[in-house]
Amino acid sequence: MGRPVSLVRRSLLARLTGRRLVASSLGAVTGFVFLALYAPILLVAVLSFFRLRRGKILWDSFSFQWYAELLSNRQLAEALTSSLVVGFFSVLVTLVLATLMAFYTDRQDTRWTLALRFVIFLPFLLPPIITGLSLLVFFKEIGLSRGLITVIIGHSVFVLALVYQTILTRLQALSRTLVEASQDLGATRWQTVRFVLLPNLRMALVTASLLAFALSFDETMITLFLVGDNATLPVRLYAMMRVGFTPEINALVTLILLFSTLLTIGIARFVGRDAGAQVGL
Repeated sequence: MGRPVSLVRRSLLARLTGRRLVASSLGAVTGFVFLALYAPILLVAVLSFFRLRRGKILWDSFSFQWYAELLSNRQLAEALTSSLVVGFFSVLVTLVLATLMAFYTDRQDTRWTLALRFVIFLPFLLPPIITGLSLLVFFKEIGLSRGLITVIIGHSVFVLALVYQTILTRLQALSRTLVEASQDLGATRWQTVRFVLLPNLRMALVTASLLAFALSFDETMITLFLVGDNATLPVRLYAMMRVGFTPEINALVTLILLFSTLLTIGIARFVGRDAGAQVGL
């Protein structure tokens, strides 16, 4: 009896040891991935408060000097303003167009709806250099000068597919009984859209807006073809690569990271409250 029991114990110990080894290995890989992803960001945040001398950080030079110089850097301020303006209006335009197109193509597979979907997704699937060059030729033919307006149009065309698909997916997940019940109660089409569909699409609209703004804020290739004198932030940073970055860039990246983190936390809390309210209903 003693020998079988000892064999079982050895087998259990071997299994536990193997599981611990696998868990430790996965933990080490996960830690390395997180370190590789976030260490450069943390380094940039640290460098925004300290000076460098011959590649070494002067730990006794803590100050907000680079943040103060960032506020006085007119070129970066104008580029950031241009990016925010382009992102805001691109999101606004795509939300309106994508919502209307989603309502039109919902649960329809006609030739016209399929053709419309092809037109919507084509600019997003093509390489950005092809999309940017095509838009540049189009705007030149119609006589529209390059500027923030052309950039807004280009970004709207580029992110339209993402916003459209996000809204359409949520719209198709809704039960048709909601619309039928609204119509049975005497509501008009506009009232059904306003009081029934749009509230249920709220999270999809918020999610699509954030994704579209992030893509627009980061887009460089299309912007290079369409931008005029008012360069966006990615284009300005791309131009600075030739001569080197100034220390104010570290402060700018840190502020953008802080804003993104706070925005993500706020959206997560909003999603949690919205999910809790739906469960309560």
